[in-house]
Amino acid sequence: MWSGQPQQDEGLSVGLSAIPVPWKNLGPSKGNRESSGDLVEASTSWEKAQGEEHPAPAPLDVSRLRSSSMEIREKGSEFLKEELYKAQKELKLKDEECERLCKVRAQLEQELEELTASLFEEAHKMVREANMKQATSEKQLKEAWGKVDTTLFAEFQAWRASPTLDKNCPFLERVYREDVGPCLDFTVQELSALVRTAVEDNTLTIEPVASQTLPAVKVPTVECNNTNTCALSGLARTCHHRIRLGDSDSHYYISPSSRARITAVCNFFTYIRYIQQGLVRQDAEPMFWEIMRLRKGMSLAKLGFFPQEA
Repeated sequence: MWSGQPQQDEGLSVGLSAIPVPWKNLGPSKGNRESSGDLVEASTSWEKAQGEEHPAPAPLDVSRLRSSSMEIREKGSEFLKEELYKAQKELKLKDEECERLCKVRAQLEQELEELTASLFEEAHKMVREANMKQATSEKQLKEAWGKVDTTLFAEFQAWRASPTLDKNCPFLERVYREDVGPCLDFTVQELSALVRTAVEDNTLTIEPVASQTLPAVKVPTVECNNTNTCALSGLARTCHHRIRLGDSDSHYYISPSSRARITAVCNFFTYIRYIQQGLVRQDAEPMFWEIMRLRKGMSLAKLGFFPQEA
């Protein structure tokens, strides 16, 4: 390394050659120092590598961004309009449904009010009719009491005080004479007497005629071995029933008219037996009228009036 004074170069001006230039040591030795060309080349290579690793951003397209933004806004606006239209349509449907339900409710309330009023009116009408019927019945009862033989009612009250089946008591003696006797008075007197005794003893049985029946016995002077002749009246009648007396195995075919007369008498005896046994718990008046009804049944059966099913 040269450290002396600089020499004047040939051809340079005096002014430049007169200016001293200092020298600075840049490295330890010539072997370890890089030339300035190598440093520039290395710097250029590093900048190029950095440029390849991190490329420079492209310039923005402002018009394209604005177009995209406007398109998004338009689509968003259209979507919101569609949703708003759907919501308005659903709301309208709900309003119409609410209006319809309100009308139905109003109609039901009106019908309910009308039905309630109709029921109350019908109930009041039924009460009025029931009161009128009760008043009419009481009036008819009073009129009937005015027509009833007081002697007959007195006989019934005496019998009711001490119920008995003895036909010699005044009450039953009258019923026997006026109703029971004539109702059981058939043409065949012998069989009629047996039937009367069985009814009084409650041992008479009436049963429908089956397809296969036991042979019937003969009653004197009357042929009754088939279902076309009544054993009590002796008349040619289709017999749908037969009677059995007590524990006897004999059966007698009877006509519907004869059956109705026997049944009417049996109903009367059944009721007075219930009274005697204490099974009828009524006042004297309704009990008396029930007996009068049963007596009426015996009178009608005696005259030939009976239900067709008999």
